[in-house]
Amino acid sequence: MVLEELKREVYELNLDLPRYNLVTWTSGNVSVRDQASGLVVIKPSGLRYEAMRAEHMVVVDLEGGIVEGNLKPSSDTATHLYIYRHRPDVNGIVHTHSNYATAFAATGKPIPPVLTAICDEFGGPIPLGGFALIGGEEIGMEIVRSIGDSPAILMQSHGVFTVGPTGEAAVKAAVMVEDVARTVWLALQLGAPLPIPDDAVARLRKRYVTQYGQ
Repeated sequence: MVLEELKREVYELNLDLPRYNLVTWTSGNVSVRDQASGLVVIKPSGLRYEAMRAEHMVVVDLEGGIVEGNLKPSSDTATHLYIYRHRPDVNGIVHTHSNYATAFAATGKPIPPVLTAICDEFGGPIPLGGFALIGGEEIGMEIVRSIGDSPAILMQSHGVFTVGPTGEAAVKAAVMVEDVARTVWLALQLGAPLPIPDDAVARLRKRYVTQYGQ
């Protein structure tokens, strides 16, 4: 048995997705890379969250070979692995179809930095990646090409991907994407949200990463 502790962590992080209303039925997934071995633990494909257990998590290498697990890994595994291979700073990845953020993706619109929370968490607009088909590396390639320094990206007509130095950081980004997307959508019903100047966006982000929290 390999990476038992990490499988438990990935299982619990996956359960955060329905807990925060970011997924329905079997959609969405979380993966985490073990920095020591380079192996990745990811949610199995098509398994309902309430039926999942820690032992169901699948361990794969960076080329997609199954190291341990009796179930098929997520259909987004190739996407996750492409990102890990090209972003050594990333050790956690989340994919959701959360409603408000995915509505922006469906209409081909990034989420502008019109809230201080967006500046804090994302340091600028939440970018939009181009359309790519599911199942291969195409989505991963587009994410790496388009995400920039953001921890989140909307993929056109698809959904949300977030990345982080840890699995928890990636899940937090996914929760925050949906939270700000909902607020921006509500603001759009009232009129045009007011832009925050670029210099203020940068100052807010710097304050958040250097001073906020313990």
